[in-house]
Amino acid sequence: MATSVKLDDDMKSRIQHLAEARHRSSHWIMREAIRDYVEREEKRESFKQDALCAWEAYQKNGLHLTLEEADAWLEKLEAGEDVELPKCHV
Repeated sequence: MATSVKLDDDMKSRIQHLAEARHRSSHWIMREAIRDYVEREEKRESFKQDALCAWEAYQKNGLHLTLEEADAWLEKLEAGEDVELPKCHV
């Protein structure tokens, strides 16, 4: 599907310069930039939705880990230990 995007002269020039340096077309550069942006923003939105769901669950059941519990668990993971996530509590 063809779509047009209006760019100012400076941006067009920057894209063209980058395309020449990468031995790619301007079209390829713009498609890659849009793809990267959309993927990043989809991940960001997914993270936001996960956080909202976790907050709602916490408000309903009160289950949580303390900062100290989470830090201790992460330390073990970082050290290469194969440890289970601690049990959440009220």
